Amino acid sequence: MPYMQARALGRPKSDPARDLRRDLLLASRQMLDEGGPTALSMREVARRTGCTHQAPYHYFENREAILAALVAEGFDTLAVRLEEANDLRISAGVRAALLASGAAYLGFALGQPGVFRIMFRPDVCDPAHFPAVRASSTRARAALDRLCDIVHGPKANAVWATIIWAHVHGLACLVLDGPLTLQFQTESQRDEYLRAASAQFVDMVLAEAAR
Repeated sequence: MPYMQARALGRPKSDPARDLRRDLLLASRQMLDEGGPTALSMREVARRTGCTHQAPYHYFENREAILAALVAEGFDTLAVRLEEANDLRISAGVRAALLASGAAYLGFALGQPGVFRIMFRPDVCDPAHFPAVRASSTRARAALDRLCDIVHGPKANAVWATIIWAHVHGLACLVLDGPLTLQFQTESQRDEYLRAASAQFVDMVLAEAAR
C-alpha cells in the first residue's frame, strides 16, 4: 500500500484513536498463551498488531521489557482480585473471604495462563531489573498476607501465608500443566473439582485456626 510505504520507518500507524501500546501487550499475552516466552519476539508482535517492525521499540526497549510489563500488570490484576476477596470478610465472613481468594487466584491463572507461568520465574523476568514488577508483586503478596491475618490474626507467622499460597498455586499448576490437565472433559467439571478441593482446604485451615 502506498500509504504504508510512505510512512517513516519505525513509526506507529497514524491513528489517534488507537492505543498501540495496549495492542502490543494484548498480542504479546496471546503469544504467551499459545507458545510461552520463546514464542514472543518483537518482530512477530509487530506483525500481529499491524505496525512496522520498529514500532514496538517506541514503547518497549526489548522483549524483556514487554514481558516485564505483562508480569507487572498480572501482579496488579491479581492483587486487586485478592483485595476484593479479602473485603468479603466484612459482609460474608472469613470462610467466604478464603473461598473467594482461592477462586480469584485460580481464576487469574486459568484466565491468563501465559502470564501466570512466567510471573514467578526470575529467569524469564527478573524483578531486580524492573521496579514496576517489584512493586506489583509486593502488592499481591501484601494481599495474601492480609488474608492470612484475617484467618489467624495479625500475629500470624509467615508459614501460614506460604501454606495458603502453596495450596492455590499448586492447584493452578496441576490444572494448567500437571496431571489434572487431562482429568476433566469439560470446564464445568474442572471448576466443580476446584471448588470442592478449595472448600475442603478452607475447612481444614479454619479448623486449625480454631484450635
